Amino acid sequence: MHDLVGAVWRTSSRSNDQGLCVEVADNLARLHGVVGVRDSKDQTGPALVVSPSGWSAFVGAIRAGGFAR
Repeated sequence: MHDLVGAVWRTSSRSNDQGLCVEVADNLARLHGVVGVRDSKDQTGPALVVSPSGWSAFVGAIRAGGFAR
């Protein structure tokens, strides 16, 4: 279990107003060596915790079109 105290959550500037968003706390990489990800509709619910390198790989794959429909 990772401590998410001090998390600064943000949503993407590309998020829409339909509530289909995730929030990321990448400031935790410096504090705890993790990146938090949660559902913006359930801010008190569970959060995923991933490594900074895993998060970077995921974002890179998205940018490269790796998850295109």
